[in-house]
Amino acid sequence: MVLAVFAGLPGVGKSTLAQRVGAALPAAVLAVDAVDFTLQAYDVTEPRPGYAAYGVVAALAETQLTMGHSVIIDAVNPVKAARQLWIELADRLGVPLRVVEVVCGDDAEHRRRVEARFAARAHDGIPDWVRVLERQTEYEPYLGPRLVVDTYFAKDPVGPVVEYLS
Repeated sequence: MVLAVFAGLPGVGKSTLAQRVGAALPAAVLAVDAVDFTLQAYDVTEPRPGYAAYGVVAALAETQLTMGHSVIIDAVNPVKAARQLWIELADRLGVPLRVVEVVCGDDAEHRRRVEARFAARAHDGIPDWVRVLERQTEYEPYLGPRLVVDTYFAKDPVGPVVEYLS
């Protein structure tokens, strides 16, 4: 059993990789974006956008981990405060925490992915390329152990990620 955190900017391939790894392990995949979009759809507003979604996902992760299931958190996790939530959860439950930082090593490909995803979605919350660049400036570097996966250059990253999490 493991608590795995997949982190990285929007459009780098976190969700796709998380789903593939979740199926291979198996593990529950909990996406902060899905919770955030659902809260927005029900007109739940908050003074700190996105904050409640992290809390809901943490509560769901705790339930799954307590049941003995591995969990993958799919979230940008841009700042230390967001990352601390997962550290505290893993410590409290005595489960290993593994971080997979997902990047896209080609800016043109990253932009293409972001723009394609933005054009294909009808709901609010999907960032355009300008917003992703803004988030990049807010993204604090990860310190400490982690596996960095470049979804542009990696041929098939699922095997190495599964091995890292096992």
